[in-house]
Amino acid sequence: MWDFVVERREQIAFQGFQHVSLVVQCVLLATVLGTALGVVCHRRAWARGLASTVSSIGLTLPALAVIALVYGATGQGITAAVVSVTFYALLVVWRNAVVGLSGVDGQLLEAAQGLGMGRSRRLLRVQLPLAWPVILSGVRVSAQMTMGIAAIAAYVTGPGLGGLIFTGLTRLGGANALESALTGTLLVVVLALVLDLLLVLLGRLTTPRGIRA
Repeated sequence: MWDFVVERREQIAFQGFQHVSLVVQCVLLATVLGTALGVVCHRRAWARGLASTVSSIGLTLPALAVIALVYGATGQGITAAVVSVTFYALLVVWRNAVVGLSGVDGQLLEAAQGLGMGRSRRLLRVQLPLAWPVILSGVRVSAQMTMGIAAIAAYVTGPGLGGLIFTGLTRLGGANALESALTGTLLVVVLALVLDLLLVLLGRLTTPRGIRA
């Protein structure tokens, strides 16, 4: 397998970059959208219940089925990959954003209001910083989960390391088939661990010192 990696190192590096780029961009988009939805939903009990229900149902949908449906509607492998990865990441971040914002102590909000803060300032200065550890936890889960989903997206010619995995699986028994599948799989795992470590560091840098675990 080492010879296989060395001979194709440029191709593997490029596909690894594509894979990470796809996941990072989709998770970033999902974080923005999920947090915004959490802000809208956390104040109402029925909206919180809706977020939990939609997230639970959405996460049970087979990734391959979602990717195939999006691909059938758009005919574009990259579009199908982006929409599918963002969809799954959004569900996790949305749910965690609702939980994190709902868990902020009401007395702190009342105190902030007493200091003359309006709703927007309370959200930006109090609620979001206090909810951020829970939101970031959702971001970490979504990043790990979508690393695998991004690999499945190669089934519809999506970018990334899934190409190595599916090429190997479709040619099992042939030359370098096993090496291709194992290389793609191991790199997905390694990249997932590296990305999680970076998110942990991001949490240390962005979490208010007073609420760090």
